[in-house]
Amino acid sequence: MTTPSDHEVAARVRRWQDFMSGAPGVQHLLIIRYADQPQPKPWPRPENDAARLEWAWNNYLDQLQRMFWLADDSLAYLDCLGGTELFAQAFGCPVHYPDNGMPFARPLIHSAAEVSRIKVPTLDAPVLARQFKFADELRRRAGPQAFVRTVDVQSPMDIAALIWEKNDFYLALMDSPQAVRELSAKVLELLTTFLDEWFSRYGRQHVAHYPDYLMPRGLTLSEDEIGVVSPELFVDLFLPELITLSTHFGGIGIHCCAHSRHQWDNLLKIPDLRLLNLVRPLDQRHQAYQHFAAHTQQWNDISTMAEVQWLIDHAPTARAVLEVVAHSRDEACQLLESLQTLTGGR
Repeated sequence: MTTPSDHEVAARVRRWQDFMSGAPGVQHLLIIRYADQPQPKPWPRPENDAARLEWAWNNYLDQLQRMFWLADDSLAYLDCLGGTELFAQAFGCPVHYPDNGMPFARPLIHSAAEVSRIKVPTLDAPVLARQFKFADELRRRAGPQAFVRTVDVQSPMDIAALIWEKNDFYLALMDSPQAVRELSAKVLELLTTFLDEWFSRYGRQHVAHYPDYLMPRGLTLSEDEIGVVSPELFVDLFLPELITLSTHFGGIGIHCCAHSRHQWDNLLKIPDLRLLNLVRPLDQRHQAYQHFAAHTQQWNDISTMAEVQWLIDHAPTARAVLEVVAHSRDEACQLLESLQTLTGGR
């Protein structure tokens, strides 16, 4: 197997580090999505652990090969991404496993009165121990130089909304905010303990859960419940835990696919916001590139050359990861050349 040189890998890592730190000279990173013969990723079910392990290993080898012939900013990594149910399941939530879909947690509690009986699990919880066993084996095969992609991390409030039956949870945001804070604090404790252990084993420099960018330090998470709450509730209930996490881990990257336009000014209040990924319609992506240009790096699912051109013309100061999709090797190389021309090359 032909793999990239250590020098090439180190050069890409430095570009990510400079981009994420806001250093001058690296305004855009270029990602070409292409896989020769992509194999379907097994659904994250316990009985699929062996198949998922082999898929992740072969995917890593494929990524190494692609790095050799395609000189974009992609990096190879060991993919440990699963589903959103992980931490809710650790707290005791039952999980539904569809025949052909991602698993999801079912609520464990249905009222504020039940929050006090929720106990914070330890890392010995079977579902968490499985995640470490999975990552340990991949790292054993690849060696300590390999980057590890984190599991799917939701925010403490998002996980609380999985543990607590959602209709009642939404009412409790207004009627029983202290109970909401109590449950969220328990989730925050587990997340902090889990990620402290994860980073101690696999390195603080890691690949984010989504999208798959290199995070030199800090953590990444999904924050989706902010789409259905007011800016005032965000500041009261959501912002404090995001500040705590960013401060503890040394930065934060946030993925959000909710309709969160009304929260954009509040997102600016999060310290050390390293990257923002908003999965939104085209017009809101355009607005976001301009709104956050002076504050943080962005990766807002650009998928066409026309949108890249718009970004260059209308948000010239935005620091962004530019992603396009190719369907062949030749097209991948051609698209990369076009992106380099548009962005002024390396």
